[in-house]
Amino acid sequence: MRNLLLFLHIAGTIFWMGGMAFMVMALRPALHAQQQPPVRLALVVEVLRRFFMMVIVSIALLLGTGVWLLLQLPGAQAPAGWHAMAGLGVVMMLVFGHIFFGPWRRLKAAVARQDWPEGGKRMNQIALLVKVNLALGWIAIGAVLLWR
Repeated sequence: MRNLLLFLHIAGTIFWMGGMAFMVMALRPALHAQQQPPVRLALVVEVLRRFFMMVIVSIALLLGTGVWLLLQLPGAQAPAGWHAMAGLGVVMMLVFGHIFFGPWRRLKAAVARQDWPEGGKRMNQIALLVKVNLALGWIAIGAVLLWR
């Protein structure tokens, strides 16, 4: 059971982290270089709509499996890196919640009314917050592996 939950925890991490890395390091720069705002922003809205559903599933997996795995050991026995990972994971989830209910909602509205400057502003905000979350994710992975 533990190995299955650990697998699901790692799978949730891979989907979320991989998606963030793909978005900010590959998709966004390529779209920016190749497409004008109307096409670029409309495509990004469709990509993010699908990706954010995967993130929500990943968060549910990470919360469920992470809590279960952490509770298998008394708090004092869990490595410090586990606690750091859990805390950083909660911060990442809060950042995602902000993205989802703030700039993402405003990006969709801007694209719907064809307000490309506002859409670009919100996409830049989302990209910055995704970069923050990507960095926090790497710190969490480093903490759990290196801080025992």
